Amino acid sequence: MRRLFLAFCLLAAALWSAPCSAQSRSQLGPLCTTETTPADQMVEACSKIIALKVFKGEQLATVYFWRAVGWNKKGDYARVIADTTEAIRLQPSQAVYNMRGSAYYDKGDYDIAIADFDDALKLGPPSGTIFHNRGNAWRGKGDYAKAIADYDMSIKADPKSAFSFQNRGIAKEALGDLDGALNDINQAIRLDPTLPQPLINRTAIWRAKNDLDRAIADGSEAIRLAKDKPPVNIMTPPNSVLISAYTHRALAYEAKGDYARAKDDYSASLAIVASDAGSKANQATAKVRLSLVTDATAPIPRDAPAPSGQQQTTPTQQQANAAPALSPAPATPGKRMALVIGNGAYAHVKALPNPPNDARAVAKSLRDIGFIVSEGVDLDRAAMQRMTREFLRDAARAQVAVVYYAGHGVQVDGRNYLIPVDVELKPGTGMTEAMIDMDTIMAGLDDQVRTNILIFDACRNNPMAQQVASAGSSRAIEGASGLAAPSSLGSGATLGAGTLIAFATAPGQVALDGEGANSPFSAALSHHLGTPGLEVQQMLTRVRAEVVSGTKNKQVPWSNSSLLGEVYLAEK
Repeated sequence: MRRLFLAFCLLAAALWSAPCSAQSRSQLGPLCTTETTPADQMVEACSKIIALKVFKGEQLATVYFWRAVGWNKKGDYARVIADTTEAIRLQPSQAVYNMRGSAYYDKGDYDIAIADFDDALKLGPPSGTIFHNRGNAWRGKGDYAKAIADYDMSIKADPKSAFSFQNRGIAKEALGDLDGALNDINQAIRLDPTLPQPLINRTAIWRAKNDLDRAIADGSEAIRLAKDKPPVNIMTPPNSVLISAYTHRALAYEAKGDYARAKDDYSASLAIVASDAGSKANQATAKVRLSLVTDATAPIPRDAPAPSGQQQTTPTQQQANAAPALSPAPATPGKRMALVIGNGAYAHVKALPNPPNDARAVAKSLRDIGFIVSEGVDLDRAAMQRMTREFLRDAARAQVAVVYYAGHGVQVDGRNYLIPVDVELKPGTGMTEAMIDMDTIMAGLDDQVRTNILIFDACRNNPMAQQVASAGSSRAIEGASGLAAPSSLGSGATLGAGTLIAFATAPGQVALDGEGANSPFSAALSHHLGTPGLEVQQMLTRVRAEVVSGTKNKQVPWSNSSLLGEVYLAEK
C-alpha cells in the first residue's frame, strides 16, 4: 500500500439530526459513510445527500469527505481534490487534508501533497498515518533522508505498521543500503505475511543483489496474494499492486534471459487499467521493455561472459543511411555501458558540422574510463532506432548506463524528440513518427537497480521548432524552442530513482554548435569526463562553469538528478 487512511470519528446521530427524507436517513447515510460501500454506490449516495441541501458546515463537509472516499476508490483524483477542497472550505480537519494530500501524491504533485500533510499535522495531535503518508511524498521527491525520518515517526507511533517498515526499506534501498532495506522489508513480511507489496519490493532488492531466482519467487507470490485477496484499503490506488508485481517479475525474468515469461508479464501489466502516477510509470517501462524483448532474437545468457574487448567503430562504419555496427555483447551485471550518437549531416534541415566530432570525442573519453560503448554517427531513423533499441535491451543487465546525443532536437507538445539525419517534416505528415522519442529512452531505462546518466547536446540554433509549429498548426501540435524539462514531459515519462539527465542548455533555450571542432558543451564534457575521482554532479558543475565562461553567459547547461548517492564515472 502506498498510503494510509485516516477516517473521521463520526457520530451518526449528530450527522443526521437535521431534517431530511426517510430514504436519506435509512439508506443514503449508511451507503455514503460506510467504508466498505462499493465506490459507485458511495458516490451516488453522497451526491443525493448533497443535492438535498439540508446540511451545512461540518455535516456537509463530512458528506463531501465521504464522496471523496468514493472517488478515491475509483482512482478519480481530480474529483477527490475537488471534494476535499470543498470540505476544507466548510470545516478543515486532519482527515480531509490527509485525503487531499494523498490524492495529490497519487497524481505525482509531491510538493502540494507535503503542504497538505503539514497542514494536517498542525490541526491535531501527531499522527503516525500522516507521518507515513508525508514520508511517501518525500520519497517521491527523492528526499530519502526526510522520508526515513517520517517513517521513523510512524513506526514509533505504531510499531506494528507493516507498511511503514516496508516503505522505510524502500527509502533505504534507494540510498544503497540493501541490507538495511532487506531487514525492514523482512519485518514488514513478518508483521503481515498476507501483503503482496513488501514481496514486490523485496523482488527489487533481490534483483539488485543479482539473486534472480529469489526475485522471481517473490514476484510470483506477490501476484498470487494480490489475485487471491485484492487490496481493499481505499488508499491503495486501483490495480496498482498487480501492475507493479507483474512489471517487477518481468524485469527479473528479462535479466535472467527468460524473454518468453518476461513478455507475458509485461503484457499482463499493460492489460490492467492504471490510475495513479506510479502505475503509469510502471506501464511506460513495461511498454518499452515488451517491445524490446519481443524483437529479441535470442535470450541473454544468465551468466554471459564479459566481452574480451571493447567495441571500436570508425566513422565510415556508420554514415547516413547505413546500419550501425553490431551492438556490444550483452552486459553482465556490474558492467558500464554507453550509447553515443552524433548527427550532423542532415539532408532536409540545417546541417551541423560538429555533432559527429562531439560524439567521437565523448565515446573515446568513455572508453578510456572503461565503458562499453555503442557509437553511431549520422544515423537515419532506421539505424538510430535499431541502435537505441539494442542498447536498451542490453542495458537491462548493466550497473551504469550512459546515453549521449549530439545533434538536432525539438520539443513538440512538451515531449522531447531526437532528430535522425533523414527527417523531412511536411505539413500533414506524422512528424513525431519520423523522430526518436526521448520519453521512450527514459522509460526503457527506468529501473531503480541501475544508475542512468542521460546527456543531450541538442537544439543547436534549431530551425526545426518553427517548422514543426507551422506544420502542425492545424492539428494543435505546438513546437517550442529548446527541449522541455523532465517535469513537463508527456504522460508516462519518468525520471526514476537513480537517474540524472543533463542538457547542454537550460530548458526552452538553444545550444550553440560552436565555431571550432566541437560544441562548447561537448568540448567541456570531454575535458572533464575522465577526471579520476570526480563525482558526476561535480563534473557537470565544472562543465557548466566552463561553458558559461566560454560562451560569455550565452549558454548555461542544466541538469536534474534523482541519483541515490555519489556516482563516479572515472574511478577514484
